[in-house]
Amino acid sequence: MKTPPTIAPIQGKLGVLLPGLGAVATTFIAGTEMIRRGLAQPVGSLTQMGTIRLGRRTDNRSPRIGDFVPLAPLESLEFGAWDIFHDDAYTAASKAGVLSKEHLASVKDFLQEIRPMSAVFDTGYVKKLDGPNTKKAASKMELAEQLMADIARFKVERGVDRCVAIWCGSTETWRATTDTHATLEAFEEGLRTSSDDIAPSAIYAYACIRSGVPYANGAPNLSVDFPALQELARREGVAIAGKDFKTGQTLMKTILAPGFKARLLGLDGWYSTNILGNRDGEVLDDPESFKSKEVSKLGVLEHIFQPHLYPELYGKYSHVVRINYYPPRGDNKEGWDNIDIFGWCGYPMQIKIDFLCRDSILAAPIVLDLAIFLDLAQRAGMSGIQEWLSFYFKSPMTAPGLYPEHDLFIQLMKLKNTLRWMKGEDLITHLGLDYYD
Repeated sequence: MKTPPTIAPIQGKLGVLLPGLGAVATTFIAGTEMIRRGLAQPVGSLTQMGTIRLGRRTDNRSPRIGDFVPLAPLESLEFGAWDIFHDDAYTAASKAGVLSKEHLASVKDFLQEIRPMSAVFDTGYVKKLDGPNTKKAASKMELAEQLMADIARFKVERGVDRCVAIWCGSTETWRATTDTHATLEAFEEGLRTSSDDIAPSAIYAYACIRSGVPYANGAPNLSVDFPALQELARREGVAIAGKDFKTGQTLMKTILAPGFKARLLGLDGWYSTNILGNRDGEVLDDPESFKSKEVSKLGVLEHIFQPHLYPELYGKYSHVVRINYYPPRGDNKEGWDNIDIFGWCGYPMQIKIDFLCRDSILAAPIVLDLAIFLDLAQRAGMSGIQEWLSFYFKSPMTAPGLYPEHDLFIQLMKLKNTLRWMKGEDLITHLGLDYYD
Protein backbone atom coordinates (compact mmCIF):
# COMPACT_ATOMS: atom_id res chain seq x y z
CA MET A 1 0.00 0.00 0.00
CA LYS A 2 1.20 3.51 -0.78
CA THR A 3 2.53 5.68 2.00
CA PRO A 4 -0.09 8.17 3.23
CA PRO A 5 0.39 11.62 1.71
CA THR A 6 1.42 14.81 3.40
CA ILE A 7 -1.59 17.14 3.27
CA ALA A 8 -0.72 20.78 2.76
CA PRO A 9 -2.39 23.12 5.28
CA ILE A 10 -5.40 25.22 4.35
CA GLN A 11 -4.34 28.72 3.39
CA GLY A 12 -6.60 31.56 2.32
CA LYS A 13 -9.78 31.31 0.29
CA LEU A 14 -10.98 28.50 -1.97
CA GLY A 15 -12.52 29.63 -5.24
CA VAL A 16 -15.31 27.41 -6.61
CA LEU A 17 -15.65 27.95 -10.35
CA LEU A 18 -18.84 26.76 -12.02
CA PRO A 19 -19.28 26.42 -15.78
CA GLY A 20 -23.04 26.91 -15.93
CA LEU A 21 -24.97 29.24 -13.61
CA GLY A 22 -28.32 27.44 -13.83
CA ALA A 23 -30.53 25.59 -11.38
CA VAL A 24 -27.85 23.34 -9.85
CA ALA A 25 -25.18 26.03 -9.49
CA THR A 26 -27.49 28.69 -8.04
CA THR A 27 -29.09 26.21 -5.63
CA PHE A 28 -25.61 25.24 -4.45
CA ILE A 29 -24.44 28.85 -4.05
CA ALA A 30 -27.61 30.12 -2.39
CA GLY A 31 -27.82 27.11 -0.08
CA THR A 32 -24.19 27.46 0.98
CA GLU A 33 -24.70 31.11 1.85
CA MET A 34 -27.90 30.31 3.77
CA ILE A 35 -25.97 27.70 5.76
CA ARG A 36 -23.17 30.18 6.43
CA ARG A 37 -25.75 32.62 7.79
CA GLY A 38 -27.31 29.99 10.03
CA LEU A 39 -30.54 29.88 8.00
CA ALA A 40 -30.37 26.25 6.85
CA GLN A 41 -28.69 22.90 7.44
CA PRO A 42 -26.30 21.18 4.96
CA VAL A 43 -28.52 18.11 4.55
CA GLY A 44 -27.06 15.62 2.11
CA SER A 45 -23.46 16.78 2.48
CA LEU A 46 -20.94 14.20 3.66
CA THR A 47 -18.27 16.84 4.26
CA GLN A 48 -20.56 18.83 6.55
CA MET A 49 -22.64 16.20 8.35
CA GLY A 50 -20.96 12.83 7.81
CA THR A 51 -18.99 10.89 10.42
CA ILE A 52 -16.26 8.30 10.01
CA ARG A 53 -15.54 5.31 12.23
CA LEU A 54 -11.90 4.92 13.28
CA GLY A 55 -10.43 1.75 14.73
CA ARG A 56 -12.44 -0.99 16.40
CA ARG A 57 -16.16 -0.65 17.11
CA THR A 58 -15.36 -0.82 20.83
CA ASP A 59 -13.07 2.21 20.51
CA ASN A 60 -16.10 4.47 20.05
CA ARG A 61 -14.23 6.85 17.75
CA SER A 62 -16.58 8.32 15.14
CA PRO A 63 -15.64 11.97 14.56
CA ARG A 64 -17.18 14.23 11.97
CA ILE A 65 -15.28 13.91 8.71
CA GLY A 66 -14.54 17.63 8.85
CA ASP A 67 -12.86 17.16 12.23
CA PHE A 68 -10.81 14.21 11.00
CA VAL A 69 -9.31 15.53 7.74
CA PRO A 70 -8.46 19.19 7.07
CA LEU A 71 -11.32 20.40 4.88
CA ALA A 72 -11.77 23.94 3.60
CA PRO A 73 -14.36 25.68 5.81
CA LEU A 74 -17.55 26.99 4.21
CA GLU A 75 -16.56 30.50 5.23
CA SER A 76 -13.53 30.33 2.92
CA LEU A 77 -15.50 29.63 -0.29
CA GLU A 78 -15.67 32.25 -3.05
CA PHE A 79 -17.90 31.63 -6.07
CA GLY A 80 -17.40 32.33 -9.75
CA ALA A 81 -19.23 31.11 -12.83
CA TRP A 82 -19.54 31.20 -16.58
CA ASP A 83 -22.89 31.21 -18.38
CA ILE A 84 -24.38 31.98 -21.79
CA PHE A 85 -26.90 34.35 -20.15
CA HIS A 86 -26.03 37.63 -18.40
CA ASP A 87 -28.28 36.95 -15.39
CA ASP A 88 -26.69 37.35 -11.96
CA ALA A 89 -27.06 34.44 -9.55
CA TYR A 90 -30.19 35.90 -7.92
CA THR A 91 -31.99 36.38 -11.25
CA ALA A 92 -30.85 32.95 -12.49
CA ALA A 93 -32.02 31.29 -9.26
CA SER A 94 -35.38 33.07 -9.46
CA LYS A 95 -35.89 31.82 -13.02
CA ALA A 96 -34.83 28.29 -12.06
CA GLY A 97 -37.60 28.19 -9.45
CA VAL A 98 -35.93 25.67 -7.14
CA LEU A 99 -35.71 27.69 -3.93
CA SER A 100 -38.59 29.66 -2.43
CA LYS A 101 -38.86 33.43 -2.79
CA GLU A 102 -38.34 33.72 0.97
CA HIS A 103 -35.09 31.75 0.89
CA LEU A 104 -33.77 33.69 -2.10
CA ALA A 105 -34.70 36.98 -0.46
CA SER A 106 -32.61 36.05 2.59
CA VAL A 107 -29.43 35.93 0.46
CA LYS A 108 -30.42 38.28 -2.37
CA ASP A 109 -27.66 40.78 -1.59
CA PHE A 110 -25.03 38.04 -1.86
CA LEU A 111 -26.41 36.41 -5.01
CA GLN A 112 -26.73 39.69 -6.91
CA GLU A 113 -22.98 40.21 -6.63
CA ILE A 114 -22.23 36.98 -8.54
CA ARG A 115 -22.30 37.74 -12.24
CA PRO A 116 -21.25 35.17 -14.82
CA MET A 117 -18.23 35.50 -17.04
CA SER A 118 -18.85 35.01 -20.75
CA ALA A 119 -19.08 31.34 -21.67
CA VAL A 120 -17.54 29.01 -24.22
CA PHE A 121 -20.54 27.62 -26.07
CA ASP A 122 -21.37 25.78 -29.29
CA THR A 123 -24.95 25.22 -30.44
CA GLY A 124 -23.74 22.13 -32.26
CA TYR A 125 -23.22 20.52 -28.84
CA VAL A 126 -26.32 21.90 -27.07
CA LYS A 127 -29.00 22.44 -29.67
CA LYS A 128 -31.92 23.53 -27.51
CA LEU A 129 -30.21 26.56 -25.94
CA ASP A 130 -28.50 29.73 -27.06
CA GLY A 131 -27.54 32.94 -25.31
CA PRO A 132 -25.76 36.25 -25.81
CA ASN A 133 -23.01 35.99 -23.18
CA THR A 134 -20.50 33.94 -25.17
CA LYS A 135 -16.84 34.25 -26.06
CA LYS A 136 -15.55 34.86 -29.59
CA ALA A 137 -12.13 33.74 -30.79
CA ALA A 138 -10.22 32.67 -33.87
CA SER A 139 -9.67 29.15 -32.52
CA LYS A 140 -10.64 26.84 -29.69
CA MET A 141 -7.14 27.28 -28.28
CA GLU A 142 -7.80 31.00 -28.01
CA LEU A 143 -11.06 30.21 -26.20
CA ALA A 144 -9.10 28.08 -23.73
CA GLU A 145 -6.64 30.91 -23.23
CA GLN A 146 -9.51 33.31 -22.52
CA LEU A 147 -10.79 30.90 -19.86
CA MET A 148 -7.32 30.68 -18.31
CA ALA A 149 -7.24 34.48 -18.20
CA ASP A 150 -10.66 34.46 -16.50
CA ILE A 151 -9.35 32.09 -13.83
CA ALA A 152 -6.24 34.19 -13.19
CA ARG A 153 -8.31 37.38 -12.97
CA PHE A 154 -10.86 35.77 -10.64
CA LYS A 155 -8.11 34.72 -8.24
CA VAL A 156 -6.69 38.23 -8.11
CA GLU A 157 -10.01 40.08 -7.86
CA ARG A 158 -11.41 37.78 -5.16
CA GLY A 159 -8.17 37.31 -3.28
CA VAL A 160 -8.37 33.55 -3.79
CA ASP A 161 -5.44 31.30 -2.90
CA ARG A 162 -6.55 28.23 -4.90
CA CYS A 163 -9.53 27.06 -6.98
CA VAL A 164 -11.58 24.03 -7.94
CA ALA A 165 -14.03 23.77 -10.85
CA ILE A 166 -17.27 21.76 -11.02
CA TRP A 167 -19.10 21.47 -14.35
CA CYS A 168 -22.75 22.40 -13.76
CA GLY A 169 -23.62 23.10 -17.38
CA SER A 170 -25.91 21.31 -19.78
CA THR A 171 -25.60 17.83 -21.22
CA GLU A 172 -23.84 17.98 -24.57
CA THR A 173 -24.64 15.82 -27.58
CA TRP A 174 -23.15 12.36 -27.45
CA ARG A 175 -19.78 11.94 -29.15
CA ALA A 176 -17.40 9.00 -29.23
CA THR A 177 -13.71 9.55 -28.63
CA THR A 178 -11.55 10.02 -31.72
CA ASP A 179 -7.83 10.28 -32.46
CA THR A 180 -8.09 13.90 -31.29
CA HIS A 181 -8.74 12.65 -27.75
CA ALA A 182 -6.00 10.00 -27.76
CA THR A 183 -2.95 12.10 -26.85
CA LEU A 184 -2.30 15.55 -25.45
CA GLU A 185 -0.36 16.48 -28.56
CA ALA A 186 -3.32 15.57 -30.80
CA PHE A 187 -5.79 17.36 -28.54
CA GLU A 188 -3.79 20.60 -28.48
CA GLU A 189 -3.47 20.48 -32.25
CA GLY A 190 -7.24 20.02 -32.36
CA LEU A 191 -7.64 23.15 -30.22
CA ARG A 192 -5.43 25.13 -32.59
CA THR A 193 -7.39 23.94 -35.64
CA SER A 194 -10.79 24.16 -33.90
CA SER A 195 -11.57 20.49 -34.39
CA ASP A 196 -15.28 19.69 -34.21
CA ASP A 197 -14.34 16.71 -32.02
CA ILE A 198 -13.61 19.06 -29.10
CA ALA A 199 -16.65 20.00 -27.02
CA PRO A 200 -16.97 23.22 -25.01
CA SER A 201 -16.81 21.21 -21.76
CA ALA A 202 -13.45 19.79 -22.83
CA ILE A 203 -12.15 23.31 -23.46
CA TYR A 204 -13.12 24.23 -19.89
CA ALA A 205 -11.44 21.10 -18.56
CA TYR A 206 -8.25 21.83 -20.48
CA ALA A 207 -8.16 25.45 -19.28
CA CYS A 208 -8.73 24.44 -15.67
CA ILE A 209 -6.08 21.73 -15.66
CA ARG A 210 -3.57 24.03 -17.36
CA SER A 211 -4.33 26.56 -14.61
CA GLY A 212 -3.71 23.99 -11.86
CA VAL A 213 -7.42 23.85 -10.98
CA PRO A 214 -8.93 20.45 -10.01
CA TYR A 215 -11.93 19.68 -12.21
CA ALA A 216 -15.07 17.53 -11.73
CA ASN A 217 -17.50 16.78 -14.54
CA GLY A 218 -21.12 16.82 -13.39
CA ALA A 219 -22.64 15.86 -16.76
CA PRO A 220 -22.29 12.80 -19.03
CA ASN A 221 -20.16 14.79 -21.49
CA LEU A 222 -16.71 13.50 -22.44
CA SER A 223 -15.26 16.68 -20.92
CA VAL A 224 -12.27 15.18 -19.07
CA ASP A 225 -12.96 11.48 -19.57
CA PHE A 226 -10.40 10.68 -22.26
CA PRO A 227 -6.65 9.95 -22.42
CA ALA A 228 -5.40 13.36 -23.57
CA LEU A 229 -6.72 15.34 -20.60
CA GLN A 230 -5.94 12.57 -18.16
CA GLU A 231 -2.35 12.74 -19.44
CA LEU A 232 -2.40 16.52 -18.89
CA ALA A 233 -3.81 16.12 -15.38
CA ARG A 234 -1.01 13.74 -14.42
CA ARG A 235 1.62 16.00 -15.97
CA GLU A 236 0.30 19.09 -14.19
CA GLY A 237 -0.37 17.27 -10.89
CA VAL A 238 -4.09 18.12 -10.94
CA ALA A 239 -6.95 16.06 -9.46
CA ILE A 240 -9.89 15.25 -11.76
CA ALA A 241 -13.18 13.38 -11.24
CA GLY A 242 -16.41 12.52 -13.03
CA LYS A 243 -18.81 11.98 -14.56
CA ASP A 244 -22.52 12.90 -14.29
CA PHE A 245 -23.92 13.73 -10.84
CA LYS A 246 -25.76 10.78 -9.28
CA THR A 247 -28.99 12.35 -8.07
CA GLY A 248 -32.49 10.92 -8.56
CA GLN A 249 -33.37 7.73 -10.41
CA THR A 250 -29.82 6.44 -10.73
CA LEU A 251 -29.23 7.04 -7.02
CA MET A 252 -32.19 4.75 -6.33
CA LYS A 253 -30.79 2.10 -8.69
CA THR A 254 -27.43 2.07 -6.95
CA ILE A 255 -29.24 1.64 -3.61
CA LEU A 256 -31.71 -1.07 -4.69
CA ALA A 257 -29.72 -3.13 -7.20
CA PRO A 258 -26.97 -4.06 -4.69
CA GLY A 259 -29.71 -5.34 -2.37
CA PHE A 260 -31.23 -7.56 -5.08
CA LYS A 261 -27.80 -8.92 -5.94
CA ALA A 262 -26.90 -9.49 -2.28
CA ARG A 263 -30.02 -11.65 -1.89
CA LEU A 264 -29.45 -13.28 -5.31
CA LEU A 265 -32.86 -12.25 -6.57
CA GLY A 266 -33.13 -12.49 -10.36
CA LEU A 267 -34.03 -9.65 -12.72
CA ASP A 268 -36.24 -9.88 -15.82
CA GLY A 269 -36.51 -6.16 -16.50
CA TRP A 270 -36.12 -2.62 -15.22
CA TYR A 271 -38.12 0.10 -16.93
CA SER A 272 -37.34 3.72 -16.00
CA THR A 273 -38.97 6.89 -17.20
CA ASN A 274 -38.57 10.50 -16.05
CA ILE A 275 -40.47 13.73 -16.52
CA LEU A 276 -38.85 17.08 -15.80
CA GLY A 277 -39.33 20.62 -16.97
CA ASN A 278 -36.20 22.59 -16.15
CA ARG A 279 -33.43 23.68 -18.51
CA ASP A 280 -31.93 20.21 -18.24
CA GLY A 281 -35.19 18.69 -19.43
CA GLU A 282 -35.33 21.10 -22.37
CA VAL A 283 -31.77 20.21 -23.39
CA LEU A 284 -32.44 16.48 -23.05
CA ASP A 285 -35.46 16.85 -25.34
CA ASP A 286 -32.85 16.76 -28.12
CA PRO A 287 -32.17 13.09 -29.04
CA GLU A 288 -28.41 13.61 -29.32
CA SER A 289 -28.14 15.12 -25.84
CA PHE A 290 -30.46 12.42 -24.47
CA LYS A 291 -28.14 9.76 -25.86
CA SER A 292 -25.31 11.07 -23.64
CA LYS A 293 -27.57 10.76 -20.60
CA GLU A 294 -28.93 7.37 -21.71
CA VAL A 295 -25.44 5.89 -22.04
CA SER A 296 -24.59 7.21 -18.57
CA LYS A 297 -27.75 5.74 -17.00
CA LEU A 298 -27.72 2.37 -18.76
CA GLY A 299 -24.26 1.28 -17.61
CA VAL A 300 -25.14 1.24 -13.91
CA LEU A 301 -27.05 -2.05 -13.67
CA GLU A 302 -24.66 -4.09 -15.80
CA HIS A 303 -21.71 -3.29 -13.57
CA ILE A 304 -23.64 -3.92 -10.37
CA PHE A 305 -25.29 -7.19 -11.44
CA GLN A 306 -22.25 -8.61 -13.30
CA PRO A 307 -24.28 -10.84 -15.67
CA HIS A 308 -21.13 -12.65 -16.81
CA LEU A 309 -20.81 -14.03 -13.26
CA TYR A 310 -24.54 -14.63 -12.68
CA PRO A 311 -26.00 -15.55 -16.09
CA GLU A 312 -29.00 -17.40 -14.61
CA LEU A 313 -30.06 -14.32 -12.64
CA TYR A 314 -29.01 -11.36 -14.76
CA GLY A 315 -28.09 -12.67 -18.20
CA LYS A 316 -31.24 -11.66 -20.08
CA TYR A 317 -32.86 -8.69 -18.36
CA SER A 318 -34.33 -5.76 -20.29
CA HIS A 319 -33.26 -2.26 -19.21
CA VAL A 320 -35.10 0.72 -20.71
CA VAL A 321 -34.57 4.41 -19.83
CA ARG A 322 -36.76 7.30 -21.00
CA ILE A 323 -36.67 11.04 -20.26
CA ASN A 324 -39.55 13.33 -21.22
CA TYR A 325 -39.59 17.12 -21.18
CA TYR A 326 -42.71 18.29 -19.34
CA PRO A 327 -42.52 22.06 -18.59
CA PRO A 328 -45.12 22.20 -15.77
CA ARG A 329 -42.93 19.95 -13.61
CA GLY A 330 -40.06 22.45 -13.46
CA ASP A 331 -37.08 21.27 -11.41
CA ASN A 332 -39.22 18.77 -9.48
CA LYS A 333 -38.36 15.70 -11.51
CA GLU A 334 -40.49 12.57 -11.24
CA GLY A 335 -38.93 9.18 -11.82
CA TRP A 336 -41.05 6.07 -12.32
CA ASP A 337 -39.51 2.61 -12.15
CA ASN A 338 -41.08 -0.76 -12.81
CA ILE A 339 -38.83 -3.63 -11.71
CA ASP A 340 -39.63 -7.23 -12.63
CA ILE A 341 -37.72 -9.61 -10.37
CA PHE A 342 -37.95 -13.32 -9.68
CA GLY A 343 -37.19 -15.47 -6.66
CA TRP A 344 -37.18 -19.04 -5.39
CA CYS A 345 -38.08 -21.53 -8.16
CA GLY A 346 -38.39 -18.64 -10.61
CA TYR A 347 -41.61 -17.13 -9.21
CA PRO A 348 -42.11 -13.54 -10.47
CA MET A 349 -42.50 -10.41 -8.32
CA GLN A 350 -42.74 -6.69 -9.09
CA ILE A 351 -41.58 -3.49 -7.45
CA LYS A 352 -42.96 -0.04 -8.37
CA ILE A 353 -41.18 3.20 -7.45
CA ASP A 354 -42.42 6.75 -7.89
CA PHE A 355 -39.68 9.14 -6.81
CA LEU A 356 -40.85 12.76 -6.78
CA CYS A 357 -37.44 14.28 -6.31
CA ARG A 358 -35.97 17.76 -6.53
CA ASP A 359 -33.05 17.37 -8.87
CA SER A 360 -31.08 20.46 -7.90
CA ILE A 361 -31.72 19.89 -4.18
CA LEU A 362 -30.07 16.49 -4.55
CA ALA A 363 -27.25 17.84 -6.71
CA ALA A 364 -26.27 20.88 -4.61
CA PRO A 365 -24.60 18.94 -1.74
CA ILE A 366 -22.76 16.85 -4.35
CA VAL A 367 -21.25 20.04 -5.79
CA LEU A 368 -20.21 21.16 -2.31
CA ASP A 369 -18.63 17.82 -1.38
CA LEU A 370 -16.78 17.51 -4.68
CA ALA A 371 -15.37 21.02 -4.35
CA ILE A 372 -14.12 20.38 -0.83
CA PHE A 373 -12.87 16.83 -1.40
CA LEU A 374 -11.10 17.77 -4.64
CA ASP A 375 -9.34 20.58 -2.79
CA LEU A 376 -8.28 18.05 -0.15
CA ALA A 377 -6.97 15.68 -2.83
CA GLN A 378 -5.06 18.50 -4.51
CA ARG A 379 -3.45 19.57 -1.23
CA ALA A 380 -2.50 15.92 -0.66
CA GLY A 381 -0.78 15.70 -4.05
CA MET A 382 -3.28 13.14 -5.39
CA SER A 383 -3.31 13.96 -9.10
CA GLY A 384 -5.22 12.37 -11.98
CA ILE A 385 -8.46 10.38 -11.64
CA GLN A 386 -9.91 10.38 -8.12
CA GLU A 387 -11.83 7.10 -8.23
CA TRP A 388 -12.56 7.34 -4.50
CA LEU A 389 -15.10 10.05 -5.42
CA SER A 390 -17.15 7.57 -7.53
CA PHE A 391 -19.82 7.84 -4.81
CA TYR A 392 -21.04 11.04 -6.47
CA PHE A 393 -21.24 9.97 -10.12
CA LYS A 394 -23.43 7.92 -12.46
CA SER A 395 -20.46 6.98 -14.68
CA PRO A 396 -17.37 6.93 -12.46
CA MET A 397 -14.04 7.47 -14.21
CA THR A 398 -11.43 4.75 -13.70
CA ALA A 399 -7.96 3.82 -14.87
CA PRO A 400 -7.86 2.31 -18.39
CA GLY A 401 -9.08 -1.28 -18.40
CA LEU A 402 -10.58 -1.09 -14.90
CA TYR A 403 -14.36 -1.50 -14.60
CA PRO A 404 -16.15 1.16 -12.54
CA GLU A 405 -17.68 0.33 -9.17
CA HIS A 406 -21.37 1.38 -9.07
CA ASP A 407 -22.53 -0.18 -5.79
CA LEU A 408 -23.26 2.87 -3.61
CA PHE A 409 -22.23 1.10 -0.41
CA ILE A 410 -18.91 -0.11 -1.80
CA GLN A 411 -18.33 3.40 -3.15
CA LEU A 412 -18.89 4.89 0.31
CA MET A 413 -16.54 2.34 1.86
CA LYS A 414 -13.91 3.25 -0.76
CA LEU A 415 -14.33 6.95 -0.01
CA LYS A 416 -14.05 6.57 3.76
CA ASN A 417 -11.14 4.13 3.54
CA THR A 418 -9.32 6.65 1.37
CA LEU A 419 -9.78 9.27 4.08
CA ARG A 420 -8.54 6.79 6.71
CA TRP A 421 -5.49 6.02 4.55
CA MET A 422 -4.76 9.72 4.07
CA LYS A 423 -4.49 10.12 7.85
CA GLY A 424 -2.62 6.87 8.54
CA GLU A 425 -5.56 5.12 10.22
CA ASP A 426 -6.33 1.41 9.81
CA LEU A 427 -8.68 0.61 6.95
CA ILE A 428 -12.03 -0.87 7.96
CA THR A 429 -12.60 -4.38 6.56
CA HIS A 430 -15.69 -5.29 8.64
CA LEU A 431 -14.19 -8.76 9.24
CA GLY A 432 -14.90 -8.60 12.96
CA LEU A 433 -13.49 -12.01 13.92
CA ASP A 434 -11.11 -10.60 16.50
CA TYR A 435 -14.07 -9.54 18.66
CA TYR A 436 -14.78 -13.22 19.31
CA ASP A 437 -11.28 -14.57 20.00
